Amino acid sequence: MTQKSILVFGAGGFIGTYLVDELLRLGYRVTATDVSALGEGYYDSLGVRFVHVDVTKRDDFAKFDGARFDCVIHLAAHQPANVSAAIYDARTYIDVNVTGTLNILEFCRRSAAAKIIYATSHRNTQAMWAEKLARGSAIKESDGRAIKYDGEYAMFSISESAAQDCIEHYSAQYGLRSLTFRLPPVYGYGPHTEIFKDGKPIKTGFQVFIDNALAGKPLEVWGDGGAGRDIVYVKDVVAAFVKGIESDTARGLFNITSGRKLTLREQAETIARLFWRGSNEPAIVERPEKANQIDSFVYDVGKAERELDWRPRYSFEDMLRDYEEEKKSGKFRYLVEKRQAMLKATPSGAPQQLL
Repeated sequence: MTQKSILVFGAGGFIGTYLVDELLRLGYRVTATDVSALGEGYYDSLGVRFVHVDVTKRDDFAKFDGARFDCVIHLAAHQPANVSAAIYDARTYIDVNVTGTLNILEFCRRSAAAKIIYATSHRNTQAMWAEKLARGSAIKESDGRAIKYDGEYAMFSISESAAQDCIEHYSAQYGLRSLTFRLPPVYGYGPHTEIFKDGKPIKTGFQVFIDNALAGKPLEVWGDGGAGRDIVYVKDVVAAFVKGIESDTARGLFNITSGRKLTLREQAETIARLFWRGSNEPAIVERPEKANQIDSFVYDVGKAERELDWRPRYSFEDMLRDYEEEKKSGKFRYLVEKRQAMLKATPSGAPQQLL
């Protein structure tokens, strides 16, 4: 394989860390960049060039000293899961997700980058989820967008939609080859301990299930146990990026998901089977009277299969087994430490850019 040069914005985040690790394993030349200096020590230890860049500042891009890259990976984002109520500002979504994307695109144009791959959330289809499920159909790329204009994801979805349109413009106007990967919740070792929900830190339901199973406590399934969502494992996402880097023909928007709905009941049953440490049989308790906050959605991955030759490899059980191996190895302990530092810093500190 020809040794390609890859620039990764948002390399200090969850997906970025796993992606850079795999790119190095495959022999790519990688430059890592992030707004947070926390990643610098980590990448220095790997011998990877790290450039501290705030994507909202055009002058920061001069730090690349005229370097040219075969592919630019854009993972930098401002998103609700990383934002406390104390620092919420709608303008930050525009500054990071729109202006930041424009600055990255201008850098690509000026430096003659061959390709850009942008990771975006699936949230700008939220207003069609219920209708699609009622019809029993999965969401395709050709279904377009349906933004929900209220709630904590509104400005996030608005800004990411604008960023996608900017990428399409640069592709049409300047011939920049572009791929946009639409991602559902991405699971993996590192960030799934605590997140911000409506601006307040909470322990994720995924982590609550695991903690209760390890403690031999009942796993409570609230509301409709058949409710669920399409998730994807981080290593499947990374595999899609590698496919995108190597493809000479793929362009446009791609759903990078599992292509199936993982129900709450299935999550609880699988976690109990793998993590239960109680002396008795695993206990799963249905609590239909208690509301859950799960929105159900499923995406069609046919386009990625056809045009990228990509398909998800990890089942939920496979993911959990690999998750546990990664945890034991300590290889990505950095991600847990960074998440803990972010949760402590963000109530009074600066917004984070990571995905």
